[in-house]
Amino acid sequence: MKITILSIFPEMFAGFLDTSIIKKARLKGLVEYELVDIRSFSKDKHNRVDDYSFGGGAGMVFLYQPVVDALAFVKTPKSHVIMMAPAGYLFKQKRARELKEYEHLILICGHYEGFDERILQHVDEVLCIGDYVLTGGELAAMVVADAVTRLVDGVIAEDSPQEESFENGLLEYPQYTRPDTIDGFTVPEVLLSGHHEKIAQWRRKESLRKTWKYRPELLEKIDLDKKDRQYLEEIVLEEDKV
Repeated sequence: MKITILSIFPEMFAGFLDTSIIKKARLKGLVEYELVDIRSFSKDKHNRVDDYSFGGGAGMVFLYQPVVDALAFVKTPKSHVIMMAPAGYLFKQKRARELKEYEHLILICGHYEGFDERILQHVDEVLCIGDYVLTGGELAAMVVADAVTRLVDGVIAEDSPQEESFENGLLEYPQYTRPDTIDGFTVPEVLLSGHHEKIAQWRRKESLRKTWKYRPELLEKIDLDKKDRQYLEEIVLEEDKV
């Protein structure tokens, strides 16, 4: 897989590409990353990439020409082009799994007050990472690139993503490591029992508990079986007693 990022601040990605899982994926040759400076495609003598908005209003707008020329420089018939902007569809784990199937992703980092709307004629989709506005799309592009990269075969252990938050529609169950007792806090006894079936049951219930407490809206989007509903009833009673 190849991920190309179009930005006016490519230097922001130096630490991102040389750290942790992203660095490992790059060094293993599993994912190729390409940074392209949109400003280098400007035809303005001062390398400007923005201008005032027709109709007035605050802020500057990304020019069509440098963005589209930069895109044409890197795009191939197999490329899937994404504009990172707050007006896009909300990026979720399901979309990350879908995007990792593409051979080439191109992420355009939006900036300023916005971008010339005609740029979207060259874009396959618009994504955002949350209901808030960032200074630019660089951080959002890092989020998408990271989420997709770690799903590429061979980047991390094969079974690691399967039980992570959002993979099955729920938040992940609590995790513990050694020592089993510290500062008076102990690991739940069932996790030390070696009883795999009971551990699996505990993890499912605690996954439901965490989702119920922090992201209850997720429970409305998944199919809960009879046992799940029983767990939720127990959880409500248990939490009421706390």
